[in-house]
Amino acid sequence: MPLYKTITVDQSTNVLIWKIEESYESLCEGIELTTHCQNRVNGMKSEMHRRAFMSVRHLLAIFGYTDHDLYYDEFGKPHLTDGKQISITHSYEFAGVIVSDKPVGIDIEKQREKIQRIAHKFVNEFENESITKRDFDKTRALTVIWGAKESLYKLYATAGLSFEQHIFISPFELEYPFVYGAISYKDQISHYDLSFLEFEGFTCVYAQQAIE
Repeated sequence: MPLYKTITVDQSTNVLIWKIEESYESLCEGIELTTHCQNRVNGMKSEMHRRAFMSVRHLLAIFGYTDHDLYYDEFGKPHLTDGKQISITHSYEFAGVIVSDKPVGIDIEKQREKIQRIAHKFVNEFENESITKRDFDKTRALTVIWGAKESLYKLYATAGLSFEQHIFISPFELEYPFVYGAISYKDQISHYDLSFLEFEGFTCVYAQQAIE
């Protein structure tokens, strides 16, 4: 069972990361899906997506949940029937789940140079200036920013939220895996604590609401 990483964020918040090495058939063993989710996975054309979908169910099982304990709202945000907060991510051969008593978000991204070509779509002037001033590996730095904004977007789960215009990431160092974020949307500002880790050419970022 390739449970890749276990991270205890705090007393009520935990992250699990799975490295997807098994076949789809192996991942199906011991997992019972709801009819809705079985239809979803049956309709997936990508074998990798099907394997990722099932690996998430194994992570849920480690947390003590089944597929029947998971549901999605109208924004596509996942929820657990016991009221705990959850966020889910997968990218290529990795999948991750974070569970907490408070709002959380998680994202895993493969570090790819092409992110530099699309940076203008999600990086604001403040963040760009911060990166330019530092002697950064730009691909790695931009992947942290993208992952941070993606995890906050999942946490906030509000239609109309813009990565560039509404989500702000503080200056950070790649050697120090903590960063702060803020969302300014419709005259409301909220603050968040984020952490990131890098492994095998991937970046994982997870976010939780800051204690005011």
